[in-house]
Amino acid sequence: MTTSRGTIPGDIDDKPLGTAIYPDLADKVAVVTGGSRGIGAATAVALGANGVSVAVVGRDGAAIDGTVEAVRAVGAAALGVVADCTVEEDLASLRQQVAATLGRVDILAAFAGGNGMPVATANESSWHWREVIESDLTSTFLTVAAFLPEMTARRSGVIITMASSAARMAAKSSAAYAAAKAGVIAFSRHLASEFAEDGIRANCIAPSAIENDKMRARMSAAQREALGRAFPLGRIGQPPDVAAAALYLASSASSWITGVTLDVAGGMVMA
Repeated sequence: MTTSRGTIPGDIDDKPLGTAIYPDLADKVAVVTGGSRGIGAATAVALGANGVSVAVVGRDGAAIDGTVEAVRAVGAAALGVVADCTVEEDLASLRQQVAATLGRVDILAAFAGGNGMPVATANESSWHWREVIESDLTSTFLTVAAFLPEMTARRSGVIITMASSAARMAAKSSAAYAAAKAGVIAFSRHLASEFAEDGIRANCIAPSAIENDKMRARMSAAQREALGRAFPLGRIGQPPDVAAAALYLASSASSWITGVTLDVAGGMVMA
């Protein structure tokens, strides 16, 4: 494993990224949902730096274009697709576009979601509960369901899902978000168990506080610094921290790992 340098668009101010290089990833194809910003964008660029052709999926066309440009800037092929991962027809169209443009999908990073704004349970509404479950759990199921048949048919593939430390410990996010992300963890374990004999590995990443545009919009620099001091490692996370975990789980370096939840949480979650 070596390292390379690249940049990630927008969400972390184009800070340099020291990207691990896993030679076995070269020439593979990945789909990254939630890929237009933050963790998804960082993961898409890191995969591109490893020679992976990347389909960047999200709902904001302009933001997708920025990530696609960044992936191409590190020398990889990229396809931008506007899709809502809670809509089966959008995912069917995504699958067709990826197959026609990039080829078979080796790596599926189902990262869409992130509807974790705090809501007191006493004030929770049924419509908001359903909305969060749909955006953060059902979207993961539908995304996997769209690409799983082709992976099982050729008996290979890597699936990486996105949970949260909110699913691992009581936090300030809503109970709906915690429940949705706990569901993602359970779903990922089920996938790992059911499809291991088909040569498919499924693992989950559970980040804690990651700096992104939403966090910067609601917290000052001083507040973010104070939050970071609450973590054993003394800082909040950055999207490349999570992208590094995704690269490892996508590569053959983790070939004997499936069904795990990897806490990228600065020591806040220790299990």
